[in-house]
Amino acid sequence: MKSELFKRIVSSVILIPLALYFIIKGSFLLIFFLSVLFLASTYEWHQMSKKNFYLIPGFIFLLLSFVSAYLVINIYGASLFLMVIIICVFTDLGGYIFGKLIKGPKLTKLSPNKTYAGMIGGFLLSIFAFTFFIKNLEIFGFVNEFKGHQIKISDLSNLLIISLISQLGDLIVSYFKRKSKIKNTGNFLPGHGGILDRIDGIIFVVPIIYVILIFYQ
Repeated sequence: MKSELFKRIVSSVILIPLALYFIIKGSFLLIFFLSVLFLASTYEWHQMSKKNFYLIPGFIFLLLSFVSAYLVINIYGASLFLMVIIICVFTDLGGYIFGKLIKGPKLTKLSPNKTYAGMIGGFLLSIFAFTFFIKNLEIFGFVNEFKGHQIKISDLSNLLIISLISQLGDLIVSYFKRKSKIKNTGNFLPGHGGILDRIDGIIFVVPIIYVILIFYQ
């Protein structure tokens, strides 16, 4: 675990600031960033799912998810999008750390490595990370752009729902990985696996957030 966790931390320290840069800069850089992620994700999905009936639906879903990400950033602001990403990332990290340390009863057969301890840890760490970030927006150079929107991501119930959807997305992708008899969707990210391994929760959360925001307008 220590080796894998160290790799995750090192690669995250490099990748997270890079991703933040592209998201905050927006415009062409944002389109470039999302396009690279989309192409990498669809390639991994193709490698996993070729000749299976869910190949094309998966492509369509990924396209809708990345388009939703672009629209959320451009319409509602980078700050709101980053709040969602923070919840998803720390949900995943909390699930990994608590699941490895505490272990305990398994959550589901869809993903034998998932535990109840990991699920609860995902909720707890996402709440902690979000609370810390939201209280220090000015330190990080952001303004609270989503204050004017009726949806309140900072409400505990909404935060937990986002974390839950992120965990469900993780389980769904894990299910397809098991069907393909692979551990990771790729080996692009040291300690993380493939691109889809890291954004599996995000790709499910973002379209739902976009739909909710539309209805709250």
